[in-house]
Amino acid sequence: MMPNVNRRGLMLVLSSPSGAGKTTISRRLLKDDDNLEMSVSVTTRPMRPDEVDGRDYHFIDQSRFETMVEASDLLEHATVFENSYGTPRGPVEEALSQGRDILFDVDWQGAQQLRAAMDRDLVSVFILPPLADELHSRLVNRASDPEEVVRHRMAEASGEMEHWDSYDYV
Repeated sequence: MMPNVNRRGLMLVLSSPSGAGKTTISRRLLKDDDNLEMSVSVTTRPMRPDEVDGRDYHFIDQSRFETMVEASDLLEHATVFENSYGTPRGPVEEALSQGRDILFDVDWQGAQQLRAAMDRDLVSVFILPPLADELHSRLVNRASDPEEVVRHRMAEASGEMEHWDSYDYV
């Protein structure tokens, strides 16, 4: 008779610069694996017209965000482009204990904070972007950001890529 072994879930962390294909890869993984679910972050940024609260993000105000940080209710948090983002601890711990896998779409700092908080449960993957010209073209073709934001994202991409070797897989 086989022993009853409960599988603990794992945290799959995907990181890359903006425009490298992380969202496309995430959507495919979620489509192909019924046991994988996306971590839903909290954010203080305004909701976009096509977003749904609780599906894309949990949209909260800065005061509530700061309360969550002070109470250690976030596994990781950061300010990105003047908006605060974070990963609520409770839903992640619950999913892992139930054997469900959680997918994270975070930057290098977020990946490091998640590793510090939950190292035994985490596998990290860095997605290398295409050549700089192609990356710039992808960001421009999104048509959702002004050129100054595209320039800033290109500069951020350089910084993100310096940390590729801190990931489990590239």
